[in-house]
Amino acid sequence: MEEEQVPPAVESGESPTAIPNPEVFASEGYAAEALAADLDPWIVFDCGKTPRAEFDDWLESNRPSQVSRYGDEDKGPVGWIAVRRGDHSNRDHADVVGLQESWDKLLASGRTVNFQAVKELALNHRVLSGKWLMHLEAGFKLEHAWECVARAVLDGKILQVKVSTRDPASESRQVICMYNRDFTDEGEVMRLDTAIRATGVKCQLSYKPDVYTYLGIYRNNRWKLCPTIYDSKFNLECVPRRSLVVNKVTNLEVT
Repeated sequence: MEEEQVPPAVESGESPTAIPNPEVFASEGYAAEALAADLDPWIVFDCGKTPRAEFDDWLESNRPSQVSRYGDEDKGPVGWIAVRRGDHSNRDHADVVGLQESWDKLLASGRTVNFQAVKELALNHRVLSGKWLMHLEAGFKLEHAWECVARAVLDGKILQVKVSTRDPASESRQVICMYNRDFTDEGEVMRLDTAIRATGVKCQLSYKPDVYTYLGIYRNNRWKLCPTIYDSKFNLECVPRRSLVVNKVTNLEVT
């Protein structure tokens, strides 16, 4: 899933050669899990095709805390649960194959791999969509937050949202992803944050460009890249209340 928990640290006193260094393999493992989820069937409510009157029943029947990632007696594996409307992003115009080829050339060249280099690849191949992420334990808070942002898609406030399904064997929290079209447009990214907060969501958010996902750049990657480029914390002390957003590339406050 998107940005899993940090792997457990080696216990004090244990030889560092007793087990493989988790930082070497963590990013690849997260990327493989995310790809597997993407390839498995999704449960989707398409606002452009399904009557709005069916939404409440659909939402109740597909609660993320209850839908199993790897299936159960009634259903097979489910990668994601999603709500979308029409052409939710510019993904149809994205040249993902070309992106991968250019990425391989970048790695072979020995050039520095940093945010600017990845951003240049994204612009060249039109892989510009991105998403705010929130991580929550299965249960009431997850279900409430999911309903809030899912209804925002229904109301035309957000383009698309998806939520990971429950994995009983994992201690990781579930993740909700909320999409916009262009991660290079900071104003657009901030407007999505505002739309999310307007639904009542107050938990911490982090923002990840889709280009990082396509290139397998997750936590503990070999290039030491932070996989998210913005953090958003809801500031309860401000009047009116709003998010405090920090650009993690520049370490500057945006709002």
